[in-house]
Amino acid sequence: MISQAPTIFSLQAPKDISLNEIEAELNQIWQSYGITGADGGLPAATRATTFTLVVYEPEETQYLLAALGFYNGPIDGILGPQMGAALRQVQVKYGLPETGTATPETLAVLREEFAKRQGTGASGDSVAYNFSPTSPTIADEIALRNPCRIIALFPIAGEDEGVKAQVSAYCPIQKQSSSTLICCEYITLSGTAAALERVGGMIPALLIGGLPKFLWWKATPDPNNALFKRLAAVCNNVIVDSCNFNEPESDLLSLQELVETGIPLADLNWRRLAAWQELTAQAYDSPHRRAALKEIDRVTIDYEKGNPTQALLFLGWLASRLQWLPVSYKRENGDYEITQIRFVAQDQRQVEAELAGVPVADVGEVVGDLIALRLSSTNPQADCGTVICSETGGCMRMETHGGAQSAGLFQQVSSLSEQKAEALLSQQVQRWGRESLFEESLAVIGQILQLEA
Repeated sequence: MISQAPTIFSLQAPKDISLNEIEAELNQIWQSYGITGADGGLPAATRATTFTLVVYEPEETQYLLAALGFYNGPIDGILGPQMGAALRQVQVKYGLPETGTATPETLAVLREEFAKRQGTGASGDSVAYNFSPTSPTIADEIALRNPCRIIALFPIAGEDEGVKAQVSAYCPIQKQSSSTLICCEYITLSGTAAALERVGGMIPALLIGGLPKFLWWKATPDPNNALFKRLAAVCNNVIVDSCNFNEPESDLLSLQELVETGIPLADLNWRRLAAWQELTAQAYDSPHRRAALKEIDRVTIDYEKGNPTQALLFLGWLASRLQWLPVSYKRENGDYEITQIRFVAQDQRQVEAELAGVPVADVGEVVGDLIALRLSSTNPQADCGTVICSETGGCMRMETHGGAQSAGLFQQVSSLSEQKAEALLSQQVQRWGRESLFEESLAVIGQILQLEA
């Protein structure tokens, strides 16, 4: 079922301009429209007045989809329903597995088709996109709540021909308030990574003064990347999504390094754990259960095979709360990815944790979602057994794992639509600054990963 997107009022379709004309062009859009809406009875419009979001898009998927006519939205670097639909369209057309994600096979086909088109005489600047005023756009999740400015940085392959700038503005028309438009301004800068680095000094000037500034860095943050360092230094929050990390363990260590340098990090994948954390805390609310917390010495976490980040983040959170010190770390690859981690509790008890990457048929948009977890004790008298799962099968698996006692409490995590990156992002931009629980969990993960032989 495809949800009906709001009608889009386009103040200006993407327009190529020179770098030094960006602010003047944005001002011209609003002057020609009339912000008060007095001109010709047009509805009043609210200009970007809440925050600036800088999006660094590390790969060319959206650009290729647009150039080949599969995608009509803004090149904003945000993967969402419209882009997923475009990818499925490509996959159906070329007989590829229909995943709705940018699989290596899909990217290979897109690059090949684009190369063919270039080879038929199309010029290099033919890589463009058309904005359709009626097409749904993924930034609706943000724009419906906040009139903001989005600066999309789009590194592309090929010869260094400088940076190409485009400016556009659009406003989703909301049924409940059709008399007022809430509008997003788009600035898209594309060029080679080196070219974008050269103009990095002018990007802070495009951030709206006096308002929160967010950087969504969709590649793995690199502490040595000059553009990343420049932008991170002027933003209130650097937002990442660790479900997309290519090398989760080493990439998490990179995050920990950034935290240690004082960069205020936020991870959308961490927000996906909120329901699991809340249910775990609730399981030990009663006084006798709270007293039994110190008896927990067995932790089992099942997650969707492919990315252990959520499992590590949850374990890091639990260990940081219960003050467990990691002392060993071992991984085994196979049909199930098994990671065994041993901790020492404050009273010197041994605590053993097992993370199991479970093969699943349909991974979906988020790789590595938690399936189930079990907390238990080797002490048969302890009342600390808890199983939390996302579906019945996960609960059954956890119960058959056995242990010295049966789980005293079963809870199920409801499937939440907010788990998608665009919805989580719209929540994340309501807050900024340091996230101490995340940073403490990341510190434990850093200690764990550094134990690997």
